[in-house]
Amino acid sequence: MLSADDALDPRPRRILVAGVSGVGKTTTARRIADVLGVPHTEIDALFHGPDWEPRGSFVEDVDRFTSEPTWVTEWQYAPVRDLLVARADTLVWVDLPTRVTLWRLLRRTVRRRLRRVELWNGNVEPSLWTFFTDREHILRWGISTRDKFRRTVPPLVRSAPHLRIVRLRSQREVDVFVQRLA
Repeated sequence: MLSADDALDPRPRRILVAGVSGVGKTTTARRIADVLGVPHTEIDALFHGPDWEPRGSFVEDVDRFTSEPTWVTEWQYAPVRDLLVARADTLVWVDLPTRVTLWRLLRRTVRRRLRRVELWNGNVEPSLWTFFTDREHILRWGISTRDKFRRTVPPLVRSAPHLRIVRLRSQREVDVFVQRLA
């Protein structure tokens, strides 16, 4: 597993960004795409249809954009996780402390809800009270899955030997990594 200071040679062309909800996957993916001059596809926008229903074309859409020579996206959603790993050359694992990710997730969720920010296909964050009634509420999801990637990323070293894995444990390491890509 690599760190922020390790050189990536050859330069990444197909990049996954992994991490728990609220860690900054999409922001990091956008920054990487900007620095490398490659397209970023926000995978949430492909997955979520109106009323938060999964889109029927999700797998086909992911298959299509990952067939391209360069791309950056987030590593999530079980139906495409293996496909993404098979086609990526680099996985950037943003593994920030739980207190940081949960604070970011709470702040982002409250801001989106209060401002009624449209996310994907007309969806907005549900009422904050649904935290108590909806097992899938993003804050509950963030709490229940906070250690998920600590179980799923390390085995990729053996099961996907073609994949360079870069583990970033602080915002400073994220910033250094992105700067080094430039």
